[in-house]
Amino acid sequence: MRTYKYKIRNHKKNKRFGNLLDDLCDVHNHFLRLEKRYYRRYEKYAGRYRLQPHLTKLLKTTKKHWAWIPRDTLDAAIIRIDAAYQRFFAGQGGLPKFKRKYRYRSAKFQTGYKLENGRVCISFKSWNDTTQSLKFNRRWFSFHQHRDWHGTVRYVQILRDSAGEYWLYIVTDDTSTEPMQQTGESVGIDFGLKTFLTLSIGEKIQAPEFLKQSLKHLRKLNKAVSRKVKGSNNWYRAIRELARHYIKIANQRLDWQWKLATDLCRRFDTIAAETLNLNGMKRLWGRKVSDLGFYQFIQLLAFKCFKHHKVFFQVGQWTPTTKPCSNCGDKNDTLSLNDRQWTCSQCNSEHDRDINAAINILRAAYDPVVEQM
Repeated sequence: MRTYKYKIRNHKKNKRFGNLLDDLCDVHNHFLRLEKRYYRRYEKYAGRYRLQPHLTKLLKTTKKHWAWIPRDTLDAAIIRIDAAYQRFFAGQGGLPKFKRKYRYRSAKFQTGYKLENGRVCISFKSWNDTTQSLKFNRRWFSFHQHRDWHGTVRYVQILRDSAGEYWLYIVTDDTSTEPMQQTGESVGIDFGLKTFLTLSIGEKIQAPEFLKQSLKHLRKLNKAVSRKVKGSNNWYRAIRELARHYIKIANQRLDWQWKLATDLCRRFDTIAAETLNLNGMKRLWGRKVSDLGFYQFIQLLAFKCFKHHKVFFQVGQWTPTTKPCSNCGDKNDTLSLNDRQWTCSQCNSEHDRDINAAINILRAAYDPVVEQM
């Protein structure tokens, strides 16, 4: 699957998307409440195959006002709850939570849409007073098509960001990307706060720290929010301006990390990284860990390696990589965080702390005995 993202042009008709997401938020909260009630009574979860027939009954009785939304979009909200529970049972996430209306972000359309050059048509339903029945009401929305999509379109999604802007996501089955050439090179990467990435070949990569660069402007925007009367039009305008700047910072970081991941995949066939307790690091070093975005970078790097047929390893969290000597394997138990350079007491090898760790990470990826030490 490949996803293409397009900006929907601002128009008064976009309020229909806001109404859609607000109603889907009600659907989400209603069926999540139903799941919890079902578990209290029967000590098991209902699942999508019990909830979807119940939705059919609700659309005919007490929830007729939901019927204007396409049925596959309503089903997608239930499937999302079921998928969240499945991830929770598999130990891959927490329980789904109730959401406020402005927190519900996206709507999925598998049917009832039509794509043209720079336009998308969404089929909603409206009540006909003459025939006393629902009729289809098609609405066209324009989007900025800065590039063409390839492959067969599987479904589309409408997403609302924190600044109130709407985006169109087109998901296709495009697999036409040609993999990068093989180089036969391998590398281990070590994450650090002073140096974002240290490669086992001795190269060090610094992160731009976009959040740190924008702190002065963010303080100005937060002061502007605090001066406004909460709930007023000026307050909402200031909140949206603040959200836009946070989105800009996230986009800058994402763009830089995509380019870095592409460069590493182009140069190396095998990439080994470490697994870190980032939540614990955030409690110690706070904002800087979030600004570097190492977890997001690892996700992008793993996707790039999969896309271009490269090998990606991630060694275990408890694998010793910092204190062992990469030359003889002797462990330096006296090494502290302030020691950036050190000499092995056994083989007298001089080590850079980060480069030594990167070499050990690469070695642990190939040697399972080292990872279990």
